[in-house]
Amino acid sequence: MGTSTAPDRNRLRVLVVEDDATIGHHLETGLRGNGYAATWIRTGAAALTEAGTSSSSYDAVLLDLGLPDIDGLDVARDLRARFPDLLIVILTARTDDIDIIAGLEAGADDYLVKPFSLTVLLARLRAHLRRRAVTPAEQTPVRLHDLVVDAKARRCTLHDEEITLRPKEFELLATLARHPGEAVARETLMAEVWDENWFGPTKTLDVTMAGLRRRLARAAETAAHPCRLPRIVTLRGHGYRLEL
Repeated sequence: MGTSTAPDRNRLRVLVVEDDATIGHHLETGLRGNGYAATWIRTGAAALTEAGTSSSSYDAVLLDLGLPDIDGLDVARDLRARFPDLLIVILTARTDDIDIIAGLEAGADDYLVKPFSLTVLLARLRAHLRRRAVTPAEQTPVRLHDLVVDAKARRCTLHDEEITLRPKEFELLATLARHPGEAVARETLMAEVWDENWFGPTKTLDVTMAGLRRRLARAAETAAHPCRLPRIVTLRGHGYRLEL
């Protein structure tokens, strides 16, 4: 049965949502052994309840898709809607591209296919959490026509109205904003936004980019005043360019 511990504000908190007892116990034990405050839960309903309690403040969720009560994709959508900055890593045996894309579209930041090594999972977790914690003090807001990207404050505004972006969408935009008018290679974006040792599907980048474009376009369409946005140009076989 899953276990729960009192909040420890001195350690990063990870919620493990996994119905398989062997995997769940292994993850909980491994995370605790590496300095995380881990809580293991077996069902989607229990996960949503736990994440929503006033005493809970999780830094990351490791989420299995094949839960016994609620599809993991629905859990991911609910968590992402309620906690925009929460790190969500999907753990699943589903390997088809369509499943990977569905997981990322549901709001996941990363996707690991079972079986996976604890070492790789811990490395991914550290990389994601490190990127969220580090905000370069020397970085000033970048204005791109009517769009302002403030990496230090993690805010993106259009005519002073904030645009809600998923964490990886914001990091992707911030990376491109540091190089306006320049071609940025896919490998560079994967290394800076995800991990320099990333070896997962590069569709992660494409899906995140598609989401970013949709949110920017929607913000421009609903803006109270006419506005100009930079254009994200796809450079086939290479990467992307933020064009003014």
